[in-house]
This record gives sequence, structure tokens and C-alpha cells, in this order.
Amino acid sequence: MTGNRKENIIRVLLFGDIIGKTGRQAVKELLPKLIEEKKPDIIGANCENLAGGFGISEKTIKEMFNAGIDFFTSGNHIWDKKEGFELIKREPRILRPANYPEGVPGRGYTILTRDDVRIGIINLQGRKFLSEVDSPFVIGEKIIEKLKKDGINIIIIDFHAEITSEKVALGWYFDGKVSAIVGTHTHVQTADAKILPGGTAYITDLGMCGARDSVIGMKKEIAIERFLKLMPKRFEVAKGALLLNGVIVDIDKNSGKAINIERIWREKE
Repeated sequence: MTGNRKENIIRVLLFGDIIGKTGRQAVKELLPKLIEEKKPDIIGANCENLAGGFGISEKTIKEMFNAGIDFFTSGNHIWDKKEGFELIKREPRILRPANYPEGVPGRGYTILTRDDVRIGIINLQGRKFLSEVDSPFVIGEKIIEKLKKDGINIIIIDFHAEITSEKVALGWYFDGKVSAIVGTHTHVQTADAKILPGGTAYITDLGMCGARDSVIGMKKEIAIERFLKLMPKRFEVAKGALLLNGVIVDIDKNSGKAINIERIWREKE
């Protein structure tokens, strides 16, 4: 489906993890043309690596809001900067995973409105090789039921998880219950974008916004040295050619079912 679409369709543009200054540059330089071509109704991105590759800050979040992003999901790195704690408390458009324990700052889901249509956004985190959070399956289902009771049938989930099997399983579990499930965290875009039988758009990982010639957004030399020598060395955000990864999902406003998903891969030298 191209930039032209039926009036009963809402178009959602979702980006993978934005990695530091280079990722923010990729958004600012490549997003305007993408908006012109695809005309999305609402834009979201994962922000957990926004500030220096780890966490968020007031300055970087404001920069991305000004660039056209409407809401942010996150993951385990959302806690890497103290400034982020207060920021997610007061800004409802920034989410942290909903399956963290009660009392954790911020919120795990939110409701946004576009063209008089309410959209539920849920952020969940996986449990394999990450923190011992509550079950994303159980917590996600409770939130979905709450949103459905409130009359919201367009629901998008960012599942921030390490292993593909956990992501795929969650996709099948919630197929037909939500409009879209997109994976984040691994920073490498997968080639399995599809519409599941129940009408849920799915991709295992959106990829990232950052340096194309890098190791998941970080300087490749440092990553290689860590693998070779097994010694700790702090990652640094890579520079150079830009990469913008994500998907566009077209959703029927009435049924809440996805009718199309398109992978986004844009580069700039």
C-alpha cells in the first residue's frame, strides 16, 4: 500500500531503538522525506538508547519530539540515566515496560488520539536474559482487556526482548487481540514482517536508528575487541553513514485489524 489509502485506515510508523546522537541525526535527516512519502498518522520509536547510547535525557527527548515522533517506548536501559526517572513520571508519551513491579516510576501503557480514534500503546519486556520482571503474557493480557473494556480496539505492543522465540510466542498469543506487535532490543531488523491469521501485524525486531557501519549502533572496533579479549570496555556510539529502521502498519479503524505491514530501511552516507 502506498502513500494513498482509504479514509477508514490509520497509518502507524514505528522505529526501532534510536542509538545516541547518530540515531537522532538519522531521524532528523531521513524522517521528513518518509513522512512526505508515506503520510503516517502517528509515529512512535523506542527511546531507551537515546542519550549517549544509554538512557534518556530531557534534551534528547525534546529533540525527537520536535523531529516529529509522537510517543516513545523503551526497555531495560530506560533506567541508565537518573534524569530519565523524573522525565517518565511526568510525560505520558514516554513508556517503560508495563511488567516491571508496582511502584516503579512511569507508566507501561498509554492512550493517544488521532482523527478521533483512540490508540492504545503497550510496552512490555521479555524475561529471557533480562531482568526478572513479571510475565509479559499475563500483564499484557490484563492491559489489553482493560483497553478493550474502554472501547479501544486499536492496540500496539512494543515487546522489548532478547530472544526470538519469546517474541514469536507472544505474537501468536496475542494474535487477533491487538493490531500490531513489534519487537525491539536486538537492533537488527528481521525479515519476518507479516500479518498473522487473526489480523495482527508482526515483526520480531524493528531494527535501529543509528550508524549503519556499526555493531548494533556502537563502534565496531570496541565490540570486536570485547569479543576477542573478553575484557570490559565501555561501548561508544558509532558515527558515519546513517540507518533508519522500522515499519509502517495500516490498521482498519473500525475492526482494529492490520491490513498491511511494510518494512522501512533507509540509508544516508
